[in-house]
Amino acid sequence: MVLQPSLKNCLWLPCILRTPKAGFRSTASGGLIIQSVSNDIYRNLAVEDWIHDHMDLENRQVLFLWRNSPAVVIGRHQNPWQECNLRLLRQKNIKLARRRSGGGTVYHDLGNINLTFFTNRKKYERMENLKLVVKALKALRPQLDVHVTDRYDILLDGHYKISGTAAKLGRTSAYHHCTLLCNTDKFVLSSVLKSPYTVLKSNATPSVPASVKNLFEEDHSLTSEMLLDAIAKEYAMQHQIDHHITLINPADETLLPGINNKTKELQTWEWVYGKTPKFSVSTCLNMAYKGSVIEVKVNMDVKHGRIEVCNIDLPEQWLPPALYNKLVRSLTGSKFCPNETTTLVTTLLRVCPQDDELHSRWNLLCENMIMLM
Repeated sequence: MVLQPSLKNCLWLPCILRTPKAGFRSTASGGLIIQSVSNDIYRNLAVEDWIHDHMDLENRQVLFLWRNSPAVVIGRHQNPWQECNLRLLRQKNIKLARRRSGGGTVYHDLGNINLTFFTNRKKYERMENLKLVVKALKALRPQLDVHVTDRYDILLDGHYKISGTAAKLGRTSAYHHCTLLCNTDKFVLSSVLKSPYTVLKSNATPSVPASVKNLFEEDHSLTSEMLLDAIAKEYAMQHQIDHHITLINPADETLLPGINNKTKELQTWEWVYGKTPKFSVSTCLNMAYKGSVIEVKVNMDVKHGRIEVCNIDLPEQWLPPALYNKLVRSLTGSKFCPNETTTLVTTLLRVCPQDDELHSRWNLLCENMIMLM
């Protein structure tokens, strides 16, 4: 396993020792601190699933530390079209992931620290976990004004949110994960978490907007490694374990059997988009065409990410009924997805009569339909 350079030199606290994988499954009990050497959101979420599903948490508590390259992460019961600007994500090559846990949408980049606390269900206590994080921050920088709210957020200066929480409660095991804003790109964060979709109706869990601030804005001398180590040190002290961080490679099948299948599943369209609760789209497209405005009413019901019902109300004679009906039939059952719809309408265009006027109208309608997705 090759460690990233930033991890080789993370020894600013002499009590913190980082070593590569150490066969942590063989330890029967006690606390454990694990840090991922990957910055891939899907691999790190897969590690969470693996620990929850495979490790014996009855006699053990685990802290998992991880960071990601740019990604937007939605809760299990959320609607990505409602939560973020999908077009902007595609333009900026920012990944979209869906967690197994509930809660709201968050933006991750390398300026954001992620912490996951694993216990058996009886010992699950997210308030105590957040108090641990605050205690670590205060030990590192006593002047920081940080506290935990009743909503399980951590606030800086009594107003700015620097940490949000989500959790998964299994039958016997549980985990609570939270973020910590250190030096996140706030411009990108606010841009990608602003959905342009105003025409959706959904029962999906909505996120609650909040004012945010980076810890590094408060104290420029802080680093992510300092914060990670301070939290690890506090966790070790509270659980009376060695100040030792085990580095793991989330692609290591010898350490985490089946981990790559878990990672692949989290990347599938069926999980990221197909798990979206049923929603509807109802809008009027005002299409500019040769000096006039054409009004097109669109109503769609989308279930499991696929168009279940599709109605498009066009002005009479604007498109031949046969061609229009083919479009409606083709969209019904297809993914609510710009790529699939682009392929679909391109195929239909090939059977369209060779008429430039007709092609222009067809392309205009299809472009506007794709913009909805």
